[in-house]
Amino acid sequence: MFQFKQFSINQDRCAMKVGTDGVLLGAWAPIHHNPFSILDIGAGTGIIALMLAQRTNAEQIDALEIDENAYEQAVENFEASPWGDRLYCFHAGLDEFIDAPEDEYDLIVSNPPFYAEDYKSENEQRDLARFQDAMPFEEIVEAADLLLSENGILAVILPFKEEGKFIALAKEAELFPSKITRVKGTPASPIKRSLLAFSRNEVSEIEIDELIIETERHVYTPEYIELTKEFYLKF
Repeated sequence: MFQFKQFSINQDRCAMKVGTDGVLLGAWAPIHHNPFSILDIGAGTGIIALMLAQRTNAEQIDALEIDENAYEQAVENFEASPWGDRLYCFHAGLDEFIDAPEDEYDLIVSNPPFYAEDYKSENEQRDLARFQDAMPFEEIVEAADLLLSENGILAVILPFKEEGKFIALAKEAELFPSKITRVKGTPASPIKRSLLAFSRNEVSEIEIDELIIETERHVYTPEYIELTKEFYLKF
């Protein structure tokens, strides 16, 4: 079990455990527009949806998870949280979900599977959670195009090397970046991740900044502590 300040995450049946990427996106995703409805694509343990339940007053927080074990675990984590009445998990793939869209969402978030490379591990469940062929970027953009409300925001976390590709795909769907945060593990390490926020309205100036997680092993930067302090027990 992983304990946060206001909720806990059981993860024994999930291939993808609680990790920095999910916490970053859950803490970073823009909520200045007071979203009423939120969709988490590829929920895993449900951590991002739970973080957004803590951060917002959104009345409808839907999550989507294709893997049966992860889906059951997300439901369990939702029900055990203080916000169980606002959280709902669908056991479905994104393609089925967008076949008959019923709702629009003010915020759509996704920590999609990475690694488009050909490498596969011996653990099929982990591969499905981890690999981009389980959920191509095109599907996320298509879903956002279909499901985002007029003033809605799409927020994703990606490997930095995929940033340009995703921005180009989003532009084809007339979704434009408004904020980009590039993440480094330490001051000396290369940029590893990109946090990206998109909307239907093109902005004249994209807000771009950088976030460094640690100055050295387990010595966290003030910026990272500020971003995550409402969640981590250690801060």
